[in-house]
Amino acid sequence: MRHDAFLHGVVMRVAVVGASGYTGAELVRLCVGHPRLELAAVCAERSAGSLIEQVFPHLAGRLSMELEAFDADRIAARAETVLCALPHGQSARVVAELVARGRRVLDLSADFRLRDPAAYAEWYGPEAHPYPELLAEAVYGLPELHRAELAGARLVAVPGCYPTAAILAAAPLLRAGLLATGSLIVDGKSGVSGAGRGLALASHFAEVGEGVRPYKVAGGHRHTPEMEQELGRAAGRAQRVSFTPQVVPMSRGILASVYGEPRDPSVTSDELRAALDAFYRDEPFVTVVENGLPDTSHVRGTNRAHVAVHLDKRAGRVLALAAIDNLGKGAAGQAIQCLNLACGWSETEGLGGVAAFP
Repeated sequence: MRHDAFLHGVVMRVAVVGASGYTGAELVRLCVGHPRLELAAVCAERSAGSLIEQVFPHLAGRLSMELEAFDADRIAARAETVLCALPHGQSARVVAELVARGRRVLDLSADFRLRDPAAYAEWYGPEAHPYPELLAEAVYGLPELHRAELAGARLVAVPGCYPTAAILAAAPLLRAGLLATGSLIVDGKSGVSGAGRGLALASHFAEVGEGVRPYKVAGGHRHTPEMEQELGRAAGRAQRVSFTPQVVPMSRGILASVYGEPRDPSVTSDELRAALDAFYRDEPFVTVVENGLPDTSHVRGTNRAHVAVHLDKRAGRVLALAAIDNLGKGAAGQAIQCLNLACGWSETEGLGGVAAFP
């Protein structure tokens, strides 16, 4: 047992499934530094049998464990909570097996984010969701909107990276009734790690460097319904989103620019800023930046989000901005924040790191 965890009085044994990807590696890193968590297992099918410090040399000297293939009975016997970082489609069965064995699961895939089974079939099908009964139970893990629901949650669907940034930017304005509801434009720019660790031509350095490239345009990105679901809940009515993702030549980070029309043409910049200030006043990980210009480099390696809002009076549009680390607040950091809340701990535990700069 780790001495620092013993001093805090609580040690929870956790497992990471899908530990050989970028998100899995970030989950492992955060677990190693968390005062209440003890890693009981790390699973990765393709790297099973290898030591994790061989797969991720940055962990050398801090963690020495053998990666293993997933087995529900074996993992459930050793861990109280499982952080699952498998791709969508692969995750649902693993999650269901662990929940059936009484384990808390935080799933970082898209398999349990959409509350409507029909929406899942439309965007992730063509087959129906294999465990629709769990969709109703899963809590959408964005603490700034669903903190109360996360208390004691058994299954948490950790949000996607692009939706996290877009929702943090626009939800306070929609909830305050300052944006005209119905349609928003979301422009998202992401670092290359968002594409995962697998080899693909589009993520080779020579293909990505020195350029900015859109992909899955014109409503083709599967994060679109997730944004519409949560922004619609914030607005109190259905919300349509036109989303364009773009990859930029950096390893990590997301900048979301959300464009909408003001509900009242006479709204002022001060009123828009006041809505963000009020919504995030007590949030430990969200900062309304003073200069109004969020920068991904200022949140790199953290669970923090920087948000801002601007009014283009001449064009009659509102621009809401958010910068996050796609592997931090956009994935692993948010999962740990949700785990803290589900367990009744301070949500900041294990997440106090400051961004590396420059």
